[in-house]
Amino acid sequence: MKDFSWKYFSMTGDVDAYLLYKESNGEESEAKEPEDLSVTQETEWLQ
Repeated sequence: MKDFSWKYFSMTGDVDAYLLYKESNGEESEAKEPEDLSVTQETEWLQ
């Protein structure tokens, strides 16, 4: 799967294929969004 996704990505430039390649290598996505602290702080203030 790793080889296929890399080959497909290199031929097409498809971002999803690259993300599949990274996932198949056991690397975690770095695009995870951090928790929005302002919403958390507002919620705590309201309670």
